[in-house]
Amino acid sequence: MTLTFDDRTYNNLLAEISPKVIETEAEYDRALAIAERLTFTKNKTPEERAVYRLLVVLIEAYESEHYALPVAKPHEILQHIMEASGTCQSDLVKIVGSSSVVSEIVNGKLAISKAQAKILGDLFKVSPSLFI
Repeated sequence: MTLTFDDRTYNNLLAEISPKVIETEAEYDRALAIAERLTFTKNKTPEERAVYRLLVVLIEAYESEHYALPVAKPHEILQHIMEASGTCQSDLVKIVGSSSVVSEIVNGKLAISKAQAKILGDLFKVSPSLFI
């Protein structure tokens, strides 16, 4: 059974929620609360789904501007994974190369090759793309 989209119902929802470009934390919090409520609404109407998608776009735009995460460099990701897993540089020598190569990779002085990225991905059970 396909539900038809009702413009009047949609316009009433828009009037009630009044979505707009999010510019403040208060507006962000309000949009999140509405989106969360809609997330857990069972059997959403087509109009509720449309409003929900609109809110998600507005929330993501605000977050990308105000909460953007800095992009980590491959060697920084490697350092973090090594620290989290208790792996030492000496543990990598057997699989990546000499201790000087491992040191240069870990310290960002030498780029991680595709072959090394695959080996590291397999070792740490992550995507090799993290290291490239």
